[in-house]
Amino acid sequence: MIPALMPTYNRADLAFERGEGAWLWTVDGRRFLDFGSGIATSSLGHGHPHLVRAIAEQAAKVMHVSNLYRVPQAEELARRHVEASFADSVFFCNSGAEANEGMVKAVRKYHAENGQPERFRMLCFEGAFHGRTLAMLAATGNEKYLAGFGPPVQGFEHLPFGNMNAVRDAITPETAGIMIEPIQGEGGVRPADLRFLRELRAVCDEFGLLLALDEVQTGMGRSGKLWAHQWAGIEPDVMSAAKGIGGGFPLGAILAKEKVAQHLKPGTHGTTYGGSPLACTAGNAVLDVVLAPGFLDQVDRVARYLWRGFAALAERHPTVAEGVRGAGLLIGLQLRPGIANTEMQAACVAEGLLTVAAGQNVLRVAPPLIITEAEVDQALEMLDRACRRMTPSASQEAAK
Repeated sequence: MIPALMPTYNRADLAFERGEGAWLWTVDGRRFLDFGSGIATSSLGHGHPHLVRAIAEQAAKVMHVSNLYRVPQAEELARRHVEASFADSVFFCNSGAEANEGMVKAVRKYHAENGQPERFRMLCFEGAFHGRTLAMLAATGNEKYLAGFGPPVQGFEHLPFGNMNAVRDAITPETAGIMIEPIQGEGGVRPADLRFLRELRAVCDEFGLLLALDEVQTGMGRSGKLWAHQWAGIEPDVMSAAKGIGGGFPLGAILAKEKVAQHLKPGTHGTTYGGSPLACTAGNAVLDVVLAPGFLDQVDRVARYLWRGFAALAERHPTVAEGVRGAGLLIGLQLRPGIANTEMQAACVAEGLLTVAAGQNVLRVAPPLIITEAEVDQALEMLDRACRRMTPSASQEAAK
């Protein structure tokens, strides 16, 4: 018999009942250091007092009213995001996939309203992951995810990640914009070269395209800056965000310049739950912490400390790991071909550490932004033991 909860996930046999900071406890009392953060979502860790208090107080007042009425909490959160970013206007929704859908709609609508409705195609990149809706499956372009869901939605072309010549060759009169993650998370924790991001900005300006950044996983301080594209010194025309912006509460957003946002008029786009008083209260509480003086500087310092630890780990275990990739607190351990990332993930669980598998046989870590150097040291010790568990024996090597 099929279980009552639809079996769409290969779930680990772990059930957590409480969390505190970077730690989680299972229902049977085991403690784990959480270096997955719900896939880069629990940005302030677990049970953060300010976030918990804000959500509880708002839930006792009103949780949902719909977007038929003004939502002061959403107005405040939008204002703060505008002040802290390139954007002139913000639309709130529920998830990263929904934000990416809305972002593509905004790009297409911009060109249609400017007399070029034929410009609807987005240039995307191999290794991307933009979500599980039908259109975002097409934007992702991974055959494994597309299989069985009929013809892919039109309007998405996939190019080699980091290849500027391929980008220029792919531009046609139908091209509307370029969609890219500054760091591919699901695709193997691959950061885009900063020069490549700058060149994408320049080519969009040259050909009248819109630069659409997917910062669902890389945003809200994950890279050591509020938004990962800020390391390149560029601004997108439109950007998607989710995951960490709600600290674990479902919240997504589309941030856009006025020239794009002005065309999403009443009736062109919407959401029932998005931008609710409760969700936006959570978003404001997260911003309170992330924008506090010195917070992002601390994230950057700890991230560099973690990177050095990962690099040393890879050097100590050359039969297990090939190197390190990523940026900020989104780092991947590139494993040797004979070491499966799922097996390495299980070895980490056995040591009390939660991690996330990623493409290209990478073990991904994305700890809460409140992580300390002492907790990094604990995680590195656990990873070291996990690597020793996975080190091929001499007899195995001889057999190969």
